[in-house]
Order: sequence, then structure tokens, then C-alpha cells
Amino acid sequence: MKILIIDDETSLLKLLKLSLATPETTVLTAETAKQGLDIFKTDIFDAVLCDIGLPDLDGLQVLEQLKIIHAETPVIMITAHGSIQTALTAMKNGAYDYIQKPFEPEEISLVIQRALKENKLQKDYTRLKHEVSTAYDFSNIVGNSSALKDVFQKIKKAADTKSTILILGESGTGKELLAKAIHFNSSRKDAPFVVVDCGAIPDHLLESELFGHLKGAFTGADRAKKGLCEEADKGTLFLDEIGELPFDLQSKLLRLLQENTIRRVGDTKQIPVDIRVIAATNRNLEDDIKTGKFRQDLFYRLNVVPLRSPSLRERRDDIPLLSHFFLKRYCKDYGRNIATIDPQVMNKFVSFDWPGNVRQLQNLIEQMVVMADGNTLSLDSLPPPLNTTPINEPPQIQANEWDLKKAIAQIQAYTEECMIRKGLSHTKNNKTKAAELLGISRRALIYKVQEYKLEDVSAELKEEEGKTDASS
Repeated sequence: MKILIIDDETSLLKLLKLSLATPETTVLTAETAKQGLDIFKTDIFDAVLCDIGLPDLDGLQVLEQLKIIHAETPVIMITAHGSIQTALTAMKNGAYDYIQKPFEPEEISLVIQRALKENKLQKDYTRLKHEVSTAYDFSNIVGNSSALKDVFQKIKKAADTKSTILILGESGTGKELLAKAIHFNSSRKDAPFVVVDCGAIPDHLLESELFGHLKGAFTGADRAKKGLCEEADKGTLFLDEIGELPFDLQSKLLRLLQENTIRRVGDTKQIPVDIRVIAATNRNLEDDIKTGKFRQDLFYRLNVVPLRSPSLRERRDDIPLLSHFFLKRYCKDYGRNIATIDPQVMNKFVSFDWPGNVRQLQNLIEQMVVMADGNTLSLDSLPPPLNTTPINEPPQIQANEWDLKKAIAQIQAYTEECMIRKGLSHTKNNKTKAAELLGISRRALIYKVQEYKLEDVSAELKEEEGKTDASS
């Protein structure tokens, strides 16, 4: 640690240097403003003590120069009796604090320690704020697929507006990540981003959580409490799983969106709030409107800017990028040294339908990293459901192979097997639904499953043969 002291009293400089210097702390001194500024320009100091009354330059002018050179360094002004007003002016101009002569060296030491501690906290806050903002920059959301780029284009247009946004998409597609990207790329990025999981909070508590309550508003309300809407003031309120919001609360949310006011439980007055609302759901709200579960007017108010978070099977090109991203993350978290993913494993990743989307891929790779023995994610470490449906390699046509019918038959068999696996995976092994998707009969599908040895269907084959015998 380095401290610079600027004061024209030689005896005071000696006393302070003697009391503050330690093996970990270097103290430099200057008797004039010019000398002090010259020293300050040559190094980085953790704190500066500066007398207000210097012979060659006013202390306020020195403070101004110090802040121009290095604004983050805390400056503590030393003032004589009768110069308090000047010291207060110095604090308005950026000084951390002032101390009045005469003082004990221990007083200076305490003020310096407090200044260093608060300066570190401020630097940590600035760093963390930058890291959070950077983490949710669009360029740091993993993916280059056209489906994701289309979403980014819409987000960039809507991010810095007040418009309400409704994000639709299956579970695990990263709807909250998109909501954070919107918030941290808007002018509200320095204000709170408050998440409300409408499906996780019990119905009887949700109103209080959202809008707050007065003391005595209900049994157990022993004190007044702010709601999450007030916590999000000037920022963003993210209502996850908005389709789970109880019907009686939907009218109150509608009032918030229309009037920008809320009313605490047990209160009669309206409280103004300035919040941007982003909602998300994996439900079909239009179907819920038809069945009376969701208000049509609320849907229209939420659906000002609709976005759809694409499923992972719609952005298969992103699967290798995401896989390596999660591999690096979990290798770092668990101290593992796994450099690559076996190409056969990656083929399985790309061909799988991922009903749980990105969250499922992330969890699976974490599991593989934990269980892997070598420096490669191999087939041996592949957990269910991917290890139960091995995918054959595409047929290789040899250079000296000229039998066209044979080549076509090989390619046809490979394609047929892949499509059947895909259909079974998509329908979670429901053969009736898979056959409908593939445009073949259930019986034909079962025979193909047997032919390609995808699973043991002996019982189902006998059942089908029994149906044939009965019909004949």
C-alpha cells in the first residue's frame, strides 16, 4: 500500500510518516502542491492526505488536479481550525473526508482504513456490475443459429423501450436469460431486476409478495412490508410462468400495467411505481383465454412485444457450441481436465430432440463431467436417455464401389433408422404417435424397430401377429 502526504509542516510530515509507515505501507511526503502533484503522477497511490492551506496552491485546486489524474484515489483533506467551510466544499468536490488539526495519528489511520475499505467496496461493486452487464450482453448468449439471431434482432429493437414483453417458449429454453438480456441492455440496467415465479409462490401469499401489505392486514402480518413491485421500482419486473397467476390477481396486475400504480394488501391508497414488465410462459395463453383461465385484456396488455424462445431442436446448429461452453464451465467448477467431446457423442447430441431443451443439455454435460474417467466425454459416460438409442454412423461409399442400388439401399436404411429413432424420441417412445408422425402403420414401425434392433419388441410383435391371426 502507498500513501502520499502533502503538507507544508515538516514536523507533521515526519510524525505522520513515522506513525503510518509499516512493512506493508510505503509513505511518501511532499511540502508543496507542485512537488506532491509531480510525485502523484509517477505512481499509483491508495490514498492521499492533503493540507488545505499550502504555500503555492490552494488545497481545492490540488484536489481538482488529483481527481483529474486519478479519480478513484480517495483524498483526505487536512484543515486548520477556521477552515471547516473550505473542507466541506472540498468534500462536495470529491474529497473522501477531512480531519481537523490538531489530531492524533491514530485518527488519521482510522480514516485511511475506512477510506480504503469503502474504495474497495466501490471497485468491487463497479466490477460486479460490469460483469453482470457483460454476462447478459447479446454477444455472450451462446448460439449462432438463425432462430436465435432472429430473437436477438427483435430484442435489440425493444430493449430500451417501456413496452411490455411476453416471452413464449418451452421449459428450459432460457426465457429468463432473454429477459435479463433485455434488462441489462436497456437504460434500466442500473436499477433492480426482480424475478417473480408465479407458479412457485402459494396463491394466498402471492398478492402480498407482489404488492406488499400493511401491518395487521392478515394473520401473521406483524409489520408492514414492501412488495416486489416496489422493489423493482425504476427497474424491471420479470413475471415467470405468468400463466400460473391466479385469476383474481390478474385484474390487479392489469391495473399496474394500465395505471402504473399498486395497492398494498390492507391499504386504500395507490402507490405509483415505474417498472417495466416482462412476462414469460410455456403455456398457450390463447387456449387459457378460451377456457376462462386467463383474462383476454391482460393477455393483450402483456403481448405488446411477443417473443418466442426457440427450442433446442429448432437450433441444432448451436448444440456443439453450447456443449463445449458447458464443458468448460463444469471442468472449471469441478477441477476436471476434459479437453474434448467424442464425435460419436456429439452426433448423438445433435440428433437428440432434447425435450428439456438447453437446461437438459446443461444438466447432462454436468453429469458426464462428474462421472468421466478420462480427458474425453466418451460414449461410456453417456447417461440415459441418450445411451439407450445408439446412432449408427452414416454409410461410407467406398471408392471402388459402383453398385448404385446397394448404395441407395444403405443410405435409405440409415435414413429410415434415423427417422424412426427421432420419432420415438420425440414421442417418448409412444409407438402409436411415432407411427402417425412418420406416416406409417404402428405394425410397420414395430417391425422396423425389430429390424434395426432398437429395442426388444418381442411381446409387441406377438401381439401384432395375434391381431393378424384373429382377423384372418
